[in-house]
Amino acid sequence: MRFSSKTRYGVALAAFTAVATLSLAAVAADKIGNCEVTGKKGEFSIKPAIAGQLTYETNLPAPGWNNGDTPEAIKDGYEYCLAANIAWRLGLDKVVVKNVDFDALVAGQTKDFDIALSQISITDKRKEVVQFSVPYFDSDVGVLAKKGKKVEAGDMKNLRIGVQQGTTGADFVADTLKPKTPAKVFPDTPAMFTALMANQIDVAMTDTAIVVPQAATSGGKQVVVGQYSTGEKYGALFPKGAASAATIDKIIAALVADGTTKKLEKKYLAGDMSKIPAFKP
Repeated sequence: MRFSSKTRYGVALAAFTAVATLSLAAVAADKIGNCEVTGKKGEFSIKPAIAGQLTYETNLPAPGWNNGDTPEAIKDGYEYCLAANIAWRLGLDKVVVKNVDFDALVAGQTKDFDIALSQISITDKRKEVVQFSVPYFDSDVGVLAKKGKKVEAGDMKNLRIGVQQGTTGADFVADTLKPKTPAKVFPDTPAMFTALMANQIDVAMTDTAIVVPQAATSGGKQVVVGQYSTGEKYGALFPKGAASAATIDKIIAALVADGTTKKLEKKYLAGDMSKIPAFKP
């Protein structure tokens, strides 16, 4: 049977549309949120806390790590995309973010989640109540100041320092730096950075990997003037004794080994941290 040119055109158009639809579906299947995901989907499996999704906890805001001010708004960032890649290799198509109090998180007081990613330094004290993955990121303690304020390493003990409650940065300032005036403690980083801009403190101190993205999003109003080498390493946090921890640990180790974490660092964390001046206590 012979078709008219119009019919042949219609058949060809339908075939092209079908191929294009399949191609678009293939592209979409390789993303969660705005994150490109790699590796074999469903290579591993766990029984998630909530069926059909990877539930992960963090403390917001965290520019560069989780881009967005509310859980629903977050579609990318270093840690969100790390979670997306973990979900992909677990065969899960959905990542759900829960915003929690940082103190409660590291104290093991939160529940109903699979993994927590919140720039959490691995410490022996925290291991008493929570469980950590293999490290996925190295970080030190950075010093953030308002643009134009001259800060030298020798000045630090005489400055008004702000820290976030429950962090290793707060411990470092109290136990190692030991300023003449005890550090002012804030419940979260937004409050600390606001106090810095209001001249209530001279510098804000927390992980270099947190203050660098903060400076980058401040519109030039804040700068990282130095950092202290502390050898900190970030790990994903699990509830103590979580059955899924060993499996997710394997995935994180694979994402470090195949260069995924380095690619995320380059894409989402602004600035070259190695060029920041080194301060000594």
